[in-house]
Amino acid sequence: MFATLPAIAFPVIDPVIFAIGPFAVRWYALAYIVGLVAGWRLAMRIARRPGSAVAPEQIDGFLLWATLGVVLGGRIGYVLFYNFGYYIQHPAEIFAVWQGGMSFHGGMLGVIIAMIGYCRWTGIRFLAFTDAIACVAPIGLFFGRIANFINGELWGRVAPDVAWAMVFPTGGPLPRHPSQLYQAAMEGVALFLLLNLMRWNSKAMDRPGLLSGLFLIGYGMARIIGELFREPDAQIGYLVGGTTMGQWLSLPMVLVGIGVVWWTRRPRVA
Repeated sequence: MFATLPAIAFPVIDPVIFAIGPFAVRWYALAYIVGLVAGWRLAMRIARRPGSAVAPEQIDGFLLWATLGVVLGGRIGYVLFYNFGYYIQHPAEIFAVWQGGMSFHGGMLGVIIAMIGYCRWTGIRFLAFTDAIACVAPIGLFFGRIANFINGELWGRVAPDVAWAMVFPTGGPLPRHPSQLYQAAMEGVALFLLLNLMRWNSKAMDRPGLLSGLFLIGYGMARIIGELFREPDAQIGYLVGGTTMGQWLSLPMVLVGIGVVWWTRRPRVA
């Protein structure tokens, strides 16, 4: 039995940055905006590199599509994957996105659907386009996890023996893993560095789909590991064998990613 170590005080930050009457700007919304804009700017730089299969104006035109894919997909995914029973009884609250409740897996599916539609509409090579987007997607993931931490939500499992554990305002009296920061480091920083080092220091861009496959594998593995420290959603709890919904939704990503990477290694016909 481990002794409980003193917990680090949670840095309580108002989730509302400022408010003017009924209008409020929240850190959560700002994280989405910063992630989308920063990702858009970097993707534009990638598209400007010599030999890029994607033009800057094509990236520029996708920003609205990406925003709709992230927001609509993320919200619909949360409703379907994580809290369907509640929202089927309270359908009006499906649209209350300011209350929180977004799913990365749903947002990813939303963006994939948006990319399929956009590439068909504009005639862009699909895998070349997804590679550019994959390289910048971890930026949004990083800021999203930081916003989760600021909001004091999606906290980790009880960790009385961890020196950096925190007592979250909504997580009860026991110290917990700051799993949002773990996920920000893995899904955001580490995945960003992996993909962009591959892009800078190899011929990955000559193999359309390789970076997209690596993104799927990298995020899936990071999420599966991160879920080992994160408290599962209360309305779902643990699933078979102590697994979580996040792990089950990430496993197909890893498998598809492996398949995509394998497919890109096939001999090309001259």
